[in-house]
Amino acid sequence: MQVTYVDRETAALPRGIAYALAAGLMWGLVFVAPAMLPQYPPAALAFGRYLAFGLIALLLVLPDRAALSRLTRADWLEALKLALVGNIIYYLFLAAGIQAAGVPLGSVIIGTLPVVIAVCANWTDRHLPWARLAPSLGLMATGIALVNHTEFARIDVSDPARVRAYWVGGLLTVVAVACWTWYPIRNARWLQRHPHLASRAWATAQGLMTLPLAAAGWAGFMVWLEFHPLPGFDTGRFDAALGPEPLKFVGLMFAIGLFASWLGTLAWNRASQLLPTSLAGQLIVFETLAALAYGFMHRGQWPGWMTAGGIALLVAGVILGVRAFQRQSQGA
Repeated sequence: MQVTYVDRETAALPRGIAYALAAGLMWGLVFVAPAMLPQYPPAALAFGRYLAFGLIALLLVLPDRAALSRLTRADWLEALKLALVGNIIYYLFLAAGIQAAGVPLGSVIIGTLPVVIAVCANWTDRHLPWARLAPSLGLMATGIALVNHTEFARIDVSDPARVRAYWVGGLLTVVAVACWTWYPIRNARWLQRHPHLASRAWATAQGLMTLPLAAAGWAGFMVWLEFHPLPGFDTGRFDAALGPEPLKFVGLMFAIGLFASWLGTLAWNRASQLLPTSLAGQLIVFETLAALAYGFMHRGQWPGWMTAGGIALLVAGVILGVRAFQRQSQGA
């Protein structure tokens, strides 16, 4: 029996979902780093993480050299754009937002990405009729609202400084949402229009394009420290330039650079090649769920009933979204 295109598309769903889940579990780690290193400014976290990512990519040039040699000038320019917006700018604003408002709020605002990306992708590509997409997006939006309500209730409104920090952190994270709405849609469309690109080589290419940006950013951060000294940082000594906990900082940056940046990008590239963009956008909810889990583990507490209810709605939204796309493929 001849295997049709629809059969292949339906068979790709489970593999694409597994890759998206793996990416989400690794990306969730980036929400904990700012809370584990509160004495490090967002610039140090962002540039440190992506310096590590770039150095890891540099080590992979040799095994990926054949695939990298096939990249065109347009591919390299696209990788540079994705690295700047989806890596450097995104994590600068995310780290600043998390340090101002906390891990759970940052993960909740970033948690709007499944809805925002799915709407933006479906608006242009129309993978699915809106009537079929609405139930899953509605459940996710309700779940996000429940978790956000719980986190806002934790704020001491009698402390104006804390309330101000909460809102500033929220606004900074909204900028990160804008960056990461653009990144996965642009990345997925580039991969789908250029099927010759290998997922691993494309992840390495983005790491290589991130390296000079991160190096320039770190150099700028060192210059800034000369005029705005921070406790534990001393640009006159290499070890002190890495902050008050250099071993912890370097270890965490390389762990995130490997798992969240390179492996996470690799898994997401594969998911983007296997799934419709509007479905892949919904599956970024795995990052939200992982970030919430890691955040509550770091806080050392269980989520309240309203937060748990919101998480359950997020999971139900994912299930509904996947089933909608399965029915669409089978119906086609």
